[in-house]
Amino acid sequence: MSYREAYARLSRIAAELEGGEADLDRVLPLLEEAREAYAECRARIEAVRAVLAGDWAGADEDPEDEALDNEADEDED
Repeated sequence: MSYREAYARLSRIAAELEGGEADLDRVLPLLEEAREAYAECRARIEAVRAVLAGDWAGADEDPEDEALDNEADEDED
């Protein structure tokens, strides 16, 4: 899912919940859908932040892997 699609899902869900017309049985599934869309948006934003911070390679890496690489570099010194 693209950032634009995830953001549109969040906007639609927010409007439905704010409108007060969502059936109570639908609220929990809506919140789960919103959580997933939010996670997609956040991941994209974090990737862009990493690139803007100059960490071009780190934009594709797992932060945990990067920490292990840094520890290995320190051990070599």
